[in-house]
Amino acid sequence: MSDALVIGAGPAGLMAAQELAAAGFDVLLVEAKPSPARKFLMAGKSGLNLTKDEPFEQFMQVYGEASVMLRPMLSEFGPDAVQAWARDLGQELFTGSTGRVFPRVMKASPLLRAWLSRMPNVTLKTRWRWLGWRGDAAVFDTPDGEQTVQARATVLALGGASWARLGSDGAWAPVLADRGVGLAPFAPSNMGMLVNWSPPMTKQFGQPLKGIALHAGGQVSRGEIVISERGLEGGGIYALSRPLREGAELTIDLLPDLSQAQIEGRLSRKRGKASLSNHLRKVLGLNSAKAAVLMEFGRPLPEGKYLAALIKSVPITHSGPRPIDEAISTAGGVTWASLTQNLMLRDVPGVFCAGEMLDWDAPTGGYLLTACLATGRWAGLGAARYLR
Repeated sequence: MSDALVIGAGPAGLMAAQELAAAGFDVLLVEAKPSPARKFLMAGKSGLNLTKDEPFEQFMQVYGEASVMLRPMLSEFGPDAVQAWARDLGQELFTGSTGRVFPRVMKASPLLRAWLSRMPNVTLKTRWRWLGWRGDAAVFDTPDGEQTVQARATVLALGGASWARLGSDGAWAPVLADRGVGLAPFAPSNMGMLVNWSPPMTKQFGQPLKGIALHAGGQVSRGEIVISERGLEGGGIYALSRPLREGAELTIDLLPDLSQAQIEGRLSRKRGKASLSNHLRKVLGLNSAKAAVLMEFGRPLPEGKYLAALIKSVPITHSGPRPIDEAISTAGGVTWASLTQNLMLRDVPGVFCAGEMLDWDAPTGGYLLTACLATGRWAGLGAARYLR
């Protein structure tokens, strides 16, 4: 028996456990992997982007239709609260030029160690994989054989369906479906796009494309992307995940700070004996990576105003998103209609859900982590109220 059971020790689960413990309840926190917060630690390898420092209404826009449901949670634990929480855990923060907020140490492990040390009445069990329920008891496969736990309240924070090696494999979906819980199909989010490059592009692998604008489905992203062996990836393209997975065409404006007329004017300058690539470099500042993309998708290149138009809108031929397990996050999961305002499952009283397993998605840049923390906190508070 346990007052509260939290299944999944990622950011959402840790936040739920923290709130339940702060309310005076003994908490059993279980994790399928050998250690907690593996995806959180992996994110920290690139600097741990905690949140985004920008006006709240602007921050909320990235969540699309899910912003209606997420608003009360993020109103109470949004970007400012995340920064205050991290500072309270001893982290010195800084804000980059784009508004992204990072720990000064640029790592996740110090924050995680400090966080875990603040949970004295939370018992952590690792290598406990949840198998579902038997009656009212949660069943786990553990190193010591099958274990069952009866809890007065349970928070599920099991992640989405990407990066299975770090714990988010979506295996929980059939268990909830059997209980009548509504589920939206999983779909990749914050994913790269597959491109079958021609042989000349191999020399560009690993090269960034900076100072560009990507267009898809009426949305525009000014973020940077990288030419990889398998296609295109990076924050700029991640921001367009939704329209791209829905089939929108992708185009790249290689010179978004110049108008088509300005480009035409520069292209009209005398070329002399210079090669076309050298001419484009001299008059337009197109580096080798941009010129290679232009050639890859625009050959044979037109001339004059037609070339200027192409530079402003290079059509990218791709083979769709990379596999879902390679995506940074996933859309889909437990539908909002299946949940009460406190994030309790309507068909499974006493069981709450949080984090990526809910049906929302957002681009990288601090939005994902902030919403995971906020929903985990909200579910923990809801479970504490239920227990009272």
